[in-house]
Amino acid sequence: MSEVKVIRPTWKPAGKVGGGEQPFHYPLEHDFVEPDWRRLPGYKEVTAAEWETALWQRRHTVKNLKELQSVFGSFLPENLLESMERDIQERATMSILIPPQMLNTMDEKDLWNDPVRRYMLPAFEDRNPEWPSHPKSIRDSLHESDMWAVEGLTHRYPTKVLAEMLSTCPQYCGHCTRMDLVGNDVPQVIKLRFQIPQKDRYEQMLDYLRKTPSVRDVVVSGGDLANMPIAQLESFVSALMDLPNIKDIRLATKGLMGIPQHFLQDEVLEGFERLAKKARERGIDLALHTHVNNARQVTPLVAKAAGKLLEMGFRDVRNQGVLLRGVNTSPRELLDLCFTLLDHAKIMPYYFYQCDMIPNAEHWRLAVHEAQQLQHDIMGYLPGFATPRIVCDVPFVGKRWVHQVKEYDREKGISYWTKNYKTGIEANDPEALTRLYEYYDPVYTLPASGQEWWRQQAHRS
Repeated sequence: MSEVKVIRPTWKPAGKVGGGEQPFHYPLEHDFVEPDWRRLPGYKEVTAAEWETALWQRRHTVKNLKELQSVFGSFLPENLLESMERDIQERATMSILIPPQMLNTMDEKDLWNDPVRRYMLPAFEDRNPEWPSHPKSIRDSLHESDMWAVEGLTHRYPTKVLAEMLSTCPQYCGHCTRMDLVGNDVPQVIKLRFQIPQKDRYEQMLDYLRKTPSVRDVVVSGGDLANMPIAQLESFVSALMDLPNIKDIRLATKGLMGIPQHFLQDEVLEGFERLAKKARERGIDLALHTHVNNARQVTPLVAKAAGKLLEMGFRDVRNQGVLLRGVNTSPRELLDLCFTLLDHAKIMPYYFYQCDMIPNAEHWRLAVHEAQQLQHDIMGYLPGFATPRIVCDVPFVGKRWVHQVKEYDREKGISYWTKNYKTGIEANDPEALTRLYEYYDPVYTLPASGQEWWRQQAHRS
């Protein structure tokens, strides 16, 4: 009989994995402090009392490149200024609007490569030179307005609706998925406008929800709720709570990060506290969703504002970020953001979306396989309940985890998806639930043969 060789485990010292380093190191290595705004030439005389006042932040929000130059002074390279000016004239889909709070999270010593600058102040050289837009990109890439039950109320999912309350924000992001409607006109985009008076629109939304008991979940968004007077917001949300079918209400605002000072005002906190109390009494889950894309943007003021909401009884404060190349698309960048949100601000990492297929957004977008790899690479670090899902918002389908793709042509960059419910525009379509729906990778991420195929398609069209 041959001898059986027993392989015994080799024990390692506690806390070590093979004596080597993990791909991502925890705890975080950067300090959690409010950046000193006085290092910037335009803010060197600003007091703490002024900085922490919402009115001061709004009055000093940067609206053009001249004001931006006054903030950064010699830190703003001339070639970057020229590139941003060209981008405004030829590529940008959103006008400039950035509060001091957000400017203060940029690295003034390297603005060309700063992740916050990259998505809030795009430069012409940032864009892909051959494919600034995908051939299939459109203004309303998710067809939200096609699914309006009434003006501004998108009924896209069986039990959920999106209420677009207004079309302005305290800050305008270069990658805005609602660039069709939100913000000021720019040379490339004449914006659409709501046609029905605001008060009438709100009442039509409420009336539709009264008549549609299948809806239990309302996302109250815009634009940005930080631009909505708290009395109006409280009135509308309180009316939602009076509807017996509404069980979840999510308030969506990037402003929690962009201008946290707004959420620390007494009248705003008092309005939210009344809503939180009513939600508890009615058995309704009330949450706030914000939009943070890089760890630099999570500061103590953001944490303070989020903490106030949690203390008064909000179910959650959650983050829905967007994957943007050069901003947050490495495992290290994404994990750094998620841990900073969770550890310091008690904000739950929730979703990270693929950047939508709007015009002039190609340089930000990831291919589906890149997003799949990113989801793989962040697994196992965060608690399961705080590990964000990376999703693709597929036109006419909705949110799908990036691994739910049905078929995938990697050469042409076309992924195919299925859906399991109908929207209002498909009520009489017998093939809606069996059809394959297409989504497209950025052309520059494809092999040479795939890029040539798209060049031929563009030439024919």
